[in-house]
Amino acid sequence: MEPTTHRERALEVVRHRGIARGRDFDAAGVTRATLQRLRDEGVLQQVGRGLYKLADANVDSSTSLAEAVRIQPRGVICLLSALQFHELTTQTPHAVWMMLGQKDWAPVNPSVALKIVRASGEALTAGVETHVIDGVPVPITVPAKTVADCFKHRNKIGIDVAVEALRDFMKSRPRPDLNAIYRYAELDRVQSVIRPYLEAMT
Repeated sequence: MEPTTHRERALEVVRHRGIARGRDFDAAGVTRATLQRLRDEGVLQQVGRGLYKLADANVDSSTSLAEAVRIQPRGVICLLSALQFHELTTQTPHAVWMMLGQKDWAPVNPSVALKIVRASGEALTAGVETHVIDGVPVPITVPAKTVADCFKHRNKIGIDVAVEALRDFMKSRPRPDLNAIYRYAELDRVQSVIRPYLEAMT
């Protein structure tokens, strides 16, 4: 029979992490056999390859964002995924959009479908806030940065999506900060692209 301590350690890890990776359990001295037993008993739910959460935990609609960040902790949720999180689009992305640094590794065959874009310097770090989803701290671009990023990557997501995001951002309450949009547009080098749309909406 599995030592009770392994079971208790496994539950402690997943309560602390929200969504835990195999290496989290390894560090706590929990065996794979214990994980399989807890999964088979319905105590743990496997939500991805090597990713587990408590089966009775409330599942946030943004769970896939948390899963993605557990796979690549240096990633920032962006573009369509950030738009959906901030309710600035009618689009439902079929993958999690993640921004990585130029030298950060891109997961191979991850349990969550990922779309990777690259950035560096302030374009990667500015305009990012952390939201806790399923117990996991998830970095997500703020609305103004998300909209600017959409214009920067318009060839990947479509200019219509970027314009829709800008329109929804302009309608948001409290009144949106136009200076923030211009600041992030300058950072992304898309001021000249976004300006005519912005002027037409103000």
